[in-house]
Amino acid sequence: MWTFDNPPVKQLEERYHFTPTQQWLDHVRLSCVRLNDGGSGSFVSAHGLLLTNHHVARGQLQKNSTAERDYVKNGFYAATPDQEMKSPDLEVNVLMSMENVTQAVVAALKGAKTPAEEFTKRKAAIADIERESMQKTGLRSDVVTLYQGGEYWLYSYKKYTDVRLVFAPEDQAAFFGGDPDNFTYPRYDLDMALFRVYENGKPLDTKDHLKWNAKGAGDNELVFVPGHPGSTQRLDTVAQLEYDRDYAEPIILKLLKHRVEVLNQYGAQGTEQARQVASNIFGLQNSVKAIEGRYKGLLDKNVMDKKRKDDEDFRAKVMANPEWKQAYGGAWDAIAEATRKAASRAKQQFYRSTDSQLGGTAATIVDYVAEIKKPDGERLAGYHEAQLDSMRQRLFSRAPTYPAMEIARMTGALEADVAELGADDPFLKIVLDGRSPKEAATALVNGTKMADPAVRKQLVDGGEAAVAASTDAMIVLQRKLDPLRREMIKWQEDNVQSVQQEAGEKLGKARFAAYGKTTYPDATFTLRLSYGQVKGYPMNGTEAPYKTTFYGLFDRAASFDFDGPFYLPSRYKEGRDKLDLATPLDFVTTNDIIGGNSGSPVINRNAEIVGLIFDGNIESLVGDFVYDGTTNRAVAVHTAGMTEALRKLYGTDRVVEELLGE
Repeated sequence: MWTFDNPPVKQLEERYHFTPTQQWLDHVRLSCVRLNDGGSGSFVSAHGLLLTNHHVARGQLQKNSTAERDYVKNGFYAATPDQEMKSPDLEVNVLMSMENVTQAVVAALKGAKTPAEEFTKRKAAIADIERESMQKTGLRSDVVTLYQGGEYWLYSYKKYTDVRLVFAPEDQAAFFGGDPDNFTYPRYDLDMALFRVYENGKPLDTKDHLKWNAKGAGDNELVFVPGHPGSTQRLDTVAQLEYDRDYAEPIILKLLKHRVEVLNQYGAQGTEQARQVASNIFGLQNSVKAIEGRYKGLLDKNVMDKKRKDDEDFRAKVMANPEWKQAYGGAWDAIAEATRKAASRAKQQFYRSTDSQLGGTAATIVDYVAEIKKPDGERLAGYHEAQLDSMRQRLFSRAPTYPAMEIARMTGALEADVAELGADDPFLKIVLDGRSPKEAATALVNGTKMADPAVRKQLVDGGEAAVAASTDAMIVLQRKLDPLRREMIKWQEDNVQSVQQEAGEKLGKARFAAYGKTTYPDATFTLRLSYGQVKGYPMNGTEAPYKTTFYGLFDRAASFDFDGPFYLPSRYKEGRDKLDLATPLDFVTTNDIIGGNSGSPVINRNAEIVGLIFDGNIESLVGDFVYDGTTNRAVAVHTAGMTEALRKLYGTDRVVEELLGE
């Protein structure tokens, strides 16, 4: 997961006799995008055509769907440009520049006597850098922490918000095999979607885009994945991993499983209820399976022994040097103490939640009107000047909400809160106010107009006075909860975040001192370059092939009698004879990816697109903590399979011609 300022040139030259030029790197960087729905993508034509996963596009498909038109289930195709469908609240970012601002951030910390004071100064310095950059360039400006604070970089993005859907297959084609096959391989998914980015009402002119290679990736071929991996913890100390193992992961797993159960009960009430919750359940089940893999890794003695040895070797190296010991030696104990404190309030952190979209919106509005009156550097995270445009876009989204679903979600969350925290918890006393969870949820949802974007805008525009005067049930609740929420944030900052940031910065500097900049930083949902090979792997006593084909898709469906998550959309059954069944559909590579890489292109030496990342195998789920190239695999859709399906099953001739540059 190499940053573009520090690409793995030496490794590529030694292993593959390939040297990426600066021109190659710049072209790839400008061809790749980040989507605020939590995924990656790439431009694949000169006219703003953007390729990502169906599961990344799914949120926008859901928000545009109605009881009459279910775009998630049935797919979508704009046969003509005027039919391309606007996304309610999708933001696309293209990384224009990177600047090392470490010295400016570190200089601002001088004179700080405590971690809390240092935290405040660091936050203010970062807000200043972001705001000044945004005002000067007009670009979205994010200061990114790398190497646990060993470096700070200013990433400047061109931002696009007019993003229109062009094509998405049926959910069943994109997610064939459903939850049983999720995070496994062999796979047979057409997990793709196409958007088009517009600027000033016209398709964006994308000189930098990835040329479509319809032949796709071959066995053992060198390939790259430029994308935006979300978060890894490979540089964490053992104390931090033990906190995850003993507290965070078990709590989150229990919480998410309960939420799946609640939504399944709601969805069982009817077809429309099932449609409303489908994407929420999809996301939650995906998280459950991913976190179970992480948790299993943390419980694996071999994994923890390796992390412990790495940590001990690093610490011994630091302690053996008197100068390093003096400067950095206390970092491990400081982090361990902070994790002990975090554990004492872990349940409060995760369970003080109403799991309500309407409630979350109301909380954002209450915070927003208070925070924007403060100096930029003193505001809560997310409310800094450079972040407000993106926040407002989400806040005023026209995406629908469903009152009955909100009541069900909120009831379920409050019941879980009571079970874990007890009814005497201050949060629950305020929310329930003597009522049962069902009574409280019903009254709050029925007493709010947070579903209306015009009401939300009116409150934001009216500022603190309008919010203070509001009788909206959700706003009233969030005003009451505000002191409690702020106390929790402050406590976390003073006791956990500030300590871990200061100590993490020391460890980052110690790592550079001990090893130099010979490795990549942990993932931060910023653009990275991963290299690897198309390669099968040993699995279950046999071999997993490097690719799967349409033959395999029909065989797997038939093996389960075309039932449950293994049924095929009618166009596949009826169109079977049109297909060359030997065409590769999915494939695996040794590229190092993580959540957030979904939708990343797989490219060859010529920067041509040969595949589309959509998943990892089960063996890759421990990749948050360690990477093992023998069995860790990224799973991708093959461009040959996409071309075959688009042309012969979906009849998207105008799209295929655009992709092929015809």
